[in-house]
Amino acid sequence: MTSHQVQLLFADLALILVLARGLGALATRVGQPAVVGEIVAGILLGPTLLSDGISEALFPAEVQSVLAGIADLGLAVFMFAVGLEVDTGALRGRGRPAVGAIVGATLVPFGLGLGLGFHLLRAHPVEGSPAAAFVVFIGLAVSVTAFPVLARILEDRGLFATPLGGLALAVAAIVDVAAWVALAAVQAMVGGEAALWRAGLFVCYAALLFLVVRPLLRGFLSAGGAGGPLTPWTFAVLLSGTLLSAVATQAMGMHLIMGAFLFGLIMPRGGGGPALRAELEDRLGQLTAVLLPVYFVVAGLRIDLASLDVSDLWLLCLIMAVAVAGKVGGTYLGLRTQGMPARPSAAIAALMNTRGLTGPVVLGVGLQFGLLDDPLYSLMVVMTLLTTLMTGPLLSLTLRGHADEPAAAGGAREPTGRTAVPP
Repeated sequence: MTSHQVQLLFADLALILVLARGLGALATRVGQPAVVGEIVAGILLGPTLLSDGISEALFPAEVQSVLAGIADLGLAVFMFAVGLEVDTGALRGRGRPAVGAIVGATLVPFGLGLGLGFHLLRAHPVEGSPAAAFVVFIGLAVSVTAFPVLARILEDRGLFATPLGGLALAVAAIVDVAAWVALAAVQAMVGGEAALWRAGLFVCYAALLFLVVRPLLRGFLSAGGAGGPLTPWTFAVLLSGTLLSAVATQAMGMHLIMGAFLFGLIMPRGGGGPALRAELEDRLGQLTAVLLPVYFVVAGLRIDLASLDVSDLWLLCLIMAVAVAGKVGGTYLGLRTQGMPARPSAAIAALMNTRGLTGPVVLGVGLQFGLLDDPLYSLMVVMTLLTTLMTGPLLSLTLRGHADEPAAAGGAREPTGRTAVPP
């Protein structure tokens, strides 16, 4: 890079951080997750607000390539943090309501999304990829839930340690894992004749991580002493493992996020003690707070809302209707059929509808693999933004005048936890 390009890169990074953090803080002031402001910052720095000439002058191709590398680094760290936070053991004791919610929050929106995918295929034909991969991807895109954002909303609302919050977290964790597994299947499908080889390699690699690498990690973390602090050496080893795992899945034709997520998922839940784990989550949260906004800006450079016409707005309404009806309606019905009271069921259904963070990441993979064109990508990102904006008001509406309603989910209050989501 030339001296001028380095200067422009540093100036762009400063602009991204200030605007993203500023709009994120503004979002939290009005009761929204900070990620809403960060996604908006990415859109505002793209051609939606700025002309193509200004956008290209601020982010020339040479600088964009470096920013894309930084964005991928932030994405890998974030996905490691997401995998680290997933605790499938939280489902123990949840019983039938958890099963009902999982089925309702995954199969119902996915099924409606398949129908939406067939409809979208007429106006947005896929070139170079199987039509089935596109249809399945649309079903996946409308059925995801942003587990990290959901955790942040619960923490901000004081619901994290309640039975309702615990059930919502447990369900969201499983839905999150199902989404990444489905995304891996879609990526394998895009490979055409190599699909079976990709799927086989991925399954073998996942087995290797769980059966070999996980015991090694447990021994490595325990060697430092249970409850010990997070040393620079330990952090360097874990971060290096995350990056190498991302490299491995990228090399086998999958996306790098799959490797980073898997490495977080295999982290021993008791390894190193709670103090080390909490410090690791804090450190990851600081990293993603700096790096992840770069991802949203790089993604926002492909979004041009100003170019949308009336037909696109009608299509957005259809996408929104499918996404909200499938996610909220499916979760609510799944809980109600298992005997959950109406108000807690509605609250959990509203929480499952949030897609910020996870949604843009999934859509970015679809764009990279040629499953989405720029107009459809823009509409789907707006859907993830609007459904995330809806979550807070819907949650307030369902719990209005019922401050003790979370207890209706049953059981005593649960121990608090932390999430590595940027504040």
